[in-house]
Amino acid sequence: MKKIYLKSIGVISAILLLSSCTDDLNVLPTDDDILTGEAFYAQPGAYKKALAGVYGNLSLTGTQDAGSSFLEGIDGGTSQYGRCLWYLQDLTTDEVVWSYENDPGTRELQRNIWTAGNPILLGMYSRTMAEVALANDFLRNTTSDKLSSRGVTDQNLLNDIALYRSEARVLRAMAYYNMMDLFGKAPYVTENDDVNYKGPEYNRQQLFAYVESELTSVLPSLKPARNNEYGRVDQAVARMLLAKIYLNAEVYIGQPKYSECVTQLNAIIGAGYTLANNYLDNFKSDNNTSPEMIFGLESDGVVTQNYGPTTVIINGQVGSIENNGSQFGVGGWGGALRVRRQLVEKFNGIAYDYDSRKTFISGTRPIDIADISNRGQGFILAKYSNISSTGIVGSNSTFVNTDFPLFRLADAYLMYAECALRGASNANLSSALTYVNALRERANGGNFANITSSDLNLNFILDERARELHWESHRRQDLIRFGKYTGGTYNWAWKGNGANGISIGSHMKVFPIPSPSLSANQNLTQNTGY
Repeated sequence: MKKIYLKSIGVISAILLLSSCTDDLNVLPTDDDILTGEAFYAQPGAYKKALAGVYGNLSLTGTQDAGSSFLEGIDGGTSQYGRCLWYLQDLTTDEVVWSYENDPGTRELQRNIWTAGNPILLGMYSRTMAEVALANDFLRNTTSDKLSSRGVTDQNLLNDIALYRSEARVLRAMAYYNMMDLFGKAPYVTENDDVNYKGPEYNRQQLFAYVESELTSVLPSLKPARNNEYGRVDQAVARMLLAKIYLNAEVYIGQPKYSECVTQLNAIIGAGYTLANNYLDNFKSDNNTSPEMIFGLESDGVVTQNYGPTTVIINGQVGSIENNGSQFGVGGWGGALRVRRQLVEKFNGIAYDYDSRKTFISGTRPIDIADISNRGQGFILAKYSNISSTGIVGSNSTFVNTDFPLFRLADAYLMYAECALRGASNANLSSALTYVNALRERANGGNFANITSSDLNLNFILDERARELHWESHRRQDLIRFGKYTGGTYNWAWKGNGANGISIGSHMKVFPIPSPSLSANQNLTQNTGY
């Protein structure tokens, strides 16, 4: 049975009621039964429940139904962490379109015409900074002085709390990593600042240094990889975050750090993770059991109902023509999602005829989406499912049991190969070829689609990342790193609001700071071009 660690979503509001929050978040607790102050921490198991609130913010949005939000004035559907991340990293690229462009913010994102007034950008910014606020409050309430004043002397509990503090620091670092990647800047606030402190603006160089320092510092105090409860941070999660900032360091700080990336990847790869025998098992309702899952965003159709990425994806996969919701264990949303031609074409050629990663459903559909509102245009995808690897349908036909795979071993393999090609001194092309072919053998049930060393180049890696990792919140970051996101050297359907794609400005490598956030903190400045 899946371990749901983040049951106590009410704790989120409890924490924020204790501390209030910065004005740009405007958090309003709504549960009359929430305990406050020392009464909360006097409960048995309070410290673990409080930590669960920090984790819970990654999956849930409020204390009531699935659409509720504790962020005042921000809809739950446009502020769920994983959903917003997926929108920004995948909907803005060559991978997917959302059919219902009247849904606030989606049209601008998928046509690359967003502005600082986009509600999804505000949702992502606010949700991510809420994660910082939650982690900070947990750290404020678990200092030695606080614990001593409450008479906490049990050594086992003190040891647990020390571990919880390390995990909270990783979650906060992950939030700042997201801010660095998506917005290029963020207000910097720690547990040492007053609750309503309006932090100074940190640029990418400052955020990079902070995230690197924080993760490196906390790494030894975390549990070893694969030794913590499922859904909680361990050393592999911290190393994956370090690997990500090092892989993208040339984008973030103008310096290559591919060797540093490989150091982290080697530790992850050597930690005992293995590829799932079946590629698609990574995207089924029991994917929490996958041996390659490093960190996932938890979802449960009963306990943690939310409109997060997997609920959106799996319901959205159901085609308007096919009406094939039973294939995925959901009712479906009438053709909400389709794939753009450019993703389909990544699988062209006989080498991909039997590739299990090629899950497109075409039927009588045209490959091109000439009219986004026409849900019969464009192929649909069958990658994710609310049915388990053993055929058991999820407990709810709307809210799925499938976790979102934020980090998995396959990504580490491809990151290693890229670093080797980019000249990392501690990586070799022989190992890179082995890792890439391991993925292709898994996808094809044999080695007949394997590549040779002459096929292994950076363009191949970018395409292989799309084949392996599509719809997993990596594509925008990948295209930027490879110099193919902005400009016009690589266009895709509806890029820049052109049916066949047009060039977009280089300023769009980062998103604008949302207008309400600028108004709330005068220390913040808008990104160039917005």
